[in-house]
This record gives sequence, C-alpha cells and structure tokens, in this order.
Amino acid sequence: MPVDVLRLPASELLGHTAGVREVYAGTYGAPPWAEDPGRADDYVRRLADDVKRPGFTAALALDGDLVLGYATAWTTPDSFPTDRCYPYISAALGERHTSAWLCGAREVDELAVAACARGTGLGAALLAAVTEERSDGLCWLLTSVRARAACAFYERQGWTQATHPAPGGAGYAAFLGPR
Repeated sequence: MPVDVLRLPASELLGHTAGVREVYAGTYGAPPWAEDPGRADDYVRRLADDVKRPGFTAALALDGDLVLGYATAWTTPDSFPTDRCYPYISAALGERHTSAWLCGAREVDELAVAACARGTGLGAALLAAVTEERSDGLCWLLTSVRARAACAFYERQGWTQATHPAPGGAGYAAFLGPR
C-alpha cells in the first residue's frame, strides 16, 4: 500500500495519538536521545496542548491506518519563550537574531519517522508538509547536536545550522529553513 503524507487539522491528528506515541517512543527511545518510555506518554499529553498553539500545523505519514511518521509545527510567539530549550538558543543567537530569525517564524517542534520507513523520503516529505506553506520562508527548528544523523538530514534538506555546540559537543543546534 502506498504511503500518504497528509496535513491534518488538530482534531484529526489527535485521533492518531496511539500511532504518534509509538513512532515517538521508537525514535526518541533510541540513541542518541535514549529517552525513558514514559516520555512518549508525556509527549502525547503535551500534544493535546500544543495543537492549541497559534499557527499549529501537523502532517502524518500513513500506510493505511499505520502511522509511519509525523511532524508538528507552530508559530513561535513574538515574545520568545523561556521554557524548555529556548534559553539555550536565545543565548547562542543573541536577542537581535532571535527576534529577527525565530520570533513569528514557523517552528518545527517534532519530526519523527518509524525505523522501518527511514531512508524512504518520508522525513523530507513531512518536513516540507509543515513548512512549505510559509510564504516568507521563515522556519526553524532545534535538535540535539548529538543527533548527528538528524543534523545531517536537515543539512541535506537545505537547512542551515545557526548555532553550534559548546566545546565537547554538547547542547542544541538551531537550524534555519532553506528559504
């Protein structure tokens, strides 16, 4: 059966939370993240709030009813957030670049593809699905610098790494969209 990549409204995405949870657990439970399985449950709970964010958009890769991947994104507020990993990024970029490049831009929050579907183009299709409608091209995301495969993937998609790791290779990398 062919795989479909679909942009979905929040209500339809939430109808696939079991599949999203499974892909999340398979992706982020493996190195380099090696998250505890309970984090997948935390993500699904957070997703119920994330869908209410301004500019929220999502895409699913489906093989019939089987979720093979997903991406979520939203508009970063003009007042740059101070929770989660945001302070690291704003400190690395500085106030001027954070405001110009990230505030009001499309922020890709999650992109995950099931192990059985990696290398098939689904990641690129999901990334495009949640960013291509942004006419001004202002899109960004962050990932762990330890996630070398993810960093290489974003670079192959034309994204530019705007922040770089601290000595020793720890921390987060912000990537800016290709347009």
